[in-house]
Amino acid sequence: MSTIPSITPGKLAGLRALSDERGVIAAAAMDQRGSLKKSLAKEKGVSDLPDSALVEFKELVTEVLTKHASAILLDPEFGLPASHRRNGKGLLLAYEKTGYDAATPGRLPDLLDLWSVRRLKEAGADAIKILLYYTPFEKSAVNDHKHAWTERIGDECIAHDIPFFLELVGYDAHGGDEKSVEFAKKKPDIVSGSMAEFGKAKYNVDVLKVEVPVQMEFVHGTKAFKGEAAYTRAEALEHFRDAALNTHKPFIYLSAGVSNPVFIETLELAAESGTTFNGVLCGRATWKDGIPIFAKQGPKAFEDWLNTKGVENINNVNEALKSAHSWFDKVGVGAEVPA
Repeated sequence: MSTIPSITPGKLAGLRALSDERGVIAAAAMDQRGSLKKSLAKEKGVSDLPDSALVEFKELVTEVLTKHASAILLDPEFGLPASHRRNGKGLLLAYEKTGYDAATPGRLPDLLDLWSVRRLKEAGADAIKILLYYTPFEKSAVNDHKHAWTERIGDECIAHDIPFFLELVGYDAHGGDEKSVEFAKKKPDIVSGSMAEFGKAKYNVDVLKVEVPVQMEFVHGTKAFKGEAAYTRAEALEHFRDAALNTHKPFIYLSAGVSNPVFIETLELAAESGTTFNGVLCGRATWKDGIPIFAKQGPKAFEDWLNTKGVENINNVNEALKSAHSWFDKVGVGAEVPA
């Protein structure tokens, strides 16, 4: 007896467009804006760069890496020219403004002024991506604002029958150092609590894009370990399992700016834990090391680097994704359902 899909035709088509034939999302991420501009300017030794530099950087990354990815995440501000060079692969478009207002408590989110889900879909998006800074331990008034904001976006995606990817990035509600061992100890509860909250039906999220529930440099017994432990390897594996149990939704891991070797080891740990993760949206772990090359040696040298080291990086990720699971069962469809 066939299962009745729990997903609409438009959302199903969008997810299929972003996935490989196994139903695994092997997507590259290139929606960085403010942080990328600062990094490029710093490496070039200037205070600012023209927008055209960001556009060109995104075009080169997209053209090379989508040959080895199932999809690409871009922003509509600087990434639309790159979207036409994605080798026929799926397209996610970001809907949120980059960064957050540090002067306002709670890292409140905001949407791009001149965009809507309708406009992003008309620009070619197969799915909508939102980044939300979130911790369950924030003041309830702040989180209530974030909950309502996310509900509105979920409803907008329903109206246009397009998948909604919610990217959750944790932080310390009390302003503590997020690179410290103290924060590393809080991270499992932040990640698990966030996945539990936004897996609720009222948000209408289709895929959760989440951090792994540990900080790898604090996992004793890993290659990434730097000498100060927040968890044993066995405890880290349990944190992966606990976080995954907090949602029935498809979920994928983000690379969070770590190096390629650290991200690969992270995915190996996820596989060892037995979690049914459904892929990745991986950005900086594939192209970050090329920033100084683009800034100092120019676009051609960067393209050459992408075609060698960049491709090697993304193929490392693809190899690790052999342990990822299809999202088909989570949304009640079989592999035989046509695109």
